Amino acid sequence: MKKFILPVILLVLIFGFWVSTSFQEIAAGVAIFLFGMLMLEDGFKLFSGGYLERILEKATASVPKSLGFGIAATTIMQSSSLVSVITISFLSAGLISLLAGVGIIFGANIGTTTGAWLVAGFGLKVKISAYALPMLAISIVLVFQKSKYLKGTGFVLAGLGFLFLGIHYMKEGFEAVKDQVDLTRFAMTGLLGLVVYTFLGATATVVMQSSHATMVLIITALASGQISYENALALAIGANIGTTITAILGALTANFQGKRLALAHLIFNLVTAGVALVFINQIRASVDAVSGFVGIADTDYALKLAVFHTIFNVLGVALMLPFLRQLISFLERTIAQPKEDLSQPKYLSGAVDEFPQTSQIAMRREVQHLYDNSVELIAHGLNLHRHDLFETDDIAITVENSQTPYEFDLDTRYEHRIKTLYSAIVEFATRVGTKDMPADVMDDVYAMRDVAGHLVRAVKSVKHLRRNAALYTEYPQGVITDLYNGLRTEIARILVEIRKLELADPENRSGLWLDQERIQVESDAQDTNQTLETLIRDRQISASMATSFLNDSHYAYSAMRDLLEAARAYYIETEDAMAEVERILSLEDDELTEMTSKQTTASEPKPD
Repeated sequence: MKKFILPVILLVLIFGFWVSTSFQEIAAGVAIFLFGMLMLEDGFKLFSGGYLERILEKATASVPKSLGFGIAATTIMQSSSLVSVITISFLSAGLISLLAGVGIIFGANIGTTTGAWLVAGFGLKVKISAYALPMLAISIVLVFQKSKYLKGTGFVLAGLGFLFLGIHYMKEGFEAVKDQVDLTRFAMTGLLGLVVYTFLGATATVVMQSSHATMVLIITALASGQISYENALALAIGANIGTTITAILGALTANFQGKRLALAHLIFNLVTAGVALVFINQIRASVDAVSGFVGIADTDYALKLAVFHTIFNVLGVALMLPFLRQLISFLERTIAQPKEDLSQPKYLSGAVDEFPQTSQIAMRREVQHLYDNSVELIAHGLNLHRHDLFETDDIAITVENSQTPYEFDLDTRYEHRIKTLYSAIVEFATRVGTKDMPADVMDDVYAMRDVAGHLVRAVKSVKHLRRNAALYTEYPQGVITDLYNGLRTEIARILVEIRKLELADPENRSGLWLDQERIQVESDAQDTNQTLETLIRDRQISASMATSFLNDSHYAYSAMRDLLEAARAYYIETEDAMAEVERILSLEDDELTEMTSKQTTASEPKPD
């Protein structure tokens, strides 16, 4: 079906261009208007590097706040589509609840009615092309500036300029058409007219993917007398149905929450349209009453259409709000949350990588997901259970008592729960890197990718360590068992300390502990050879045991280093100024080497 739509549209346009020069003007006006919408969206996306997202997080604490945000954001941006995509993005990243998301969509439907008021009340009564040209001239200067915000302002100005220019050409085109052909002869009355023109309105919006553009087209055609007021009302209802296509398309790459929101949008618009169609006469009477009250002339059908558009959208919200909880329950039953698959990404999807903060937060949450999987595999690979480890008061005793190996395929678990996630994280970072993201966001995304790399290497190290660790600790075998228990205890202790770091308030997290651990790990690693030589000389372990332990200690210390580096990058290096002071105070690598060398030298026996 899709492959036939484009050729049909192109054929219709070519035929229209051949038949009428006025049609060319109308089509160009629509195209310029849609181009303006795209530029406006691009401009606001440049401003969404934190401001819009922070407002969205704070403005969704309750349904009234969510509703207000949807109204305000759509009024400012003049794009319910952009607001819908942003909402789906945040919902997919787990930053807002489904209830808040639905509230925003309801508000966006009311906010989009302001566009009809602007066009009917201002665009048709003023020569707006006079405003468009200066806007375009100024915008081109701003677009080429280096500052992201100046560039964003340029895109917004250009978008508004093209919107105004598009409205002007649509208006001029319909004015010219009425001198050549009378489109009102296609007017249809009664129920058939309602159904046919509702369908036409929905189709036009699906094709243009903008109910705002459809409403402008309807208003300019109505103002020039090319369609009847009754048919214009039906077209406006159809435009509201068609606008759900944007949310549906945006949800195709989203998770189950994004798909729930798209379904909510579709249900809301279908219910609103159904009520408007059933009670069209009563709503039309209320439009006449409101118009008379506010001083709109009986023959000013463009403004009366704006009143109608507002009334039926507000009516839809008023009807749906009392059933909001029931709607949420229906959505949760209809699109059930899939059974959690630890091998699949939970937060990374195409729906979250369009906006900076959602990309950043989704990446961090996915790395946390990878860390949880990694800790499980590391613990089980060392014959430990996470819950026992995180609840014990004596890690060494817990490790010593954990002798029975876990019966599971570590290689298979690694492939499914670690490698798959890591591949998704790397692919996501690469995909985001191709977009125009703020430098600080990209730095954090790449830092999280590196954290994931450290976690993968830590798990790999434990994979190599596991066989001998199980062999020498399943039952007591003297000194060699103590040595391996020592390695297990050190890795376990680092996991416990990282857990404490995770649970601590961000302002109380300190990187100084990590530096102390780095010193201890390097010192222990350097002492290993000397310790083994002493044990071999005293015949406490065999040379083959010593060789095995030397190799395995290398894997163990590598795992510890990677875990510590991952913890620093994830919890410390993105914190506030206090963390910055600690980084300044922390030891550099050459200082660390020097200090561990001094400790090693101090521990050596002095000659008599």
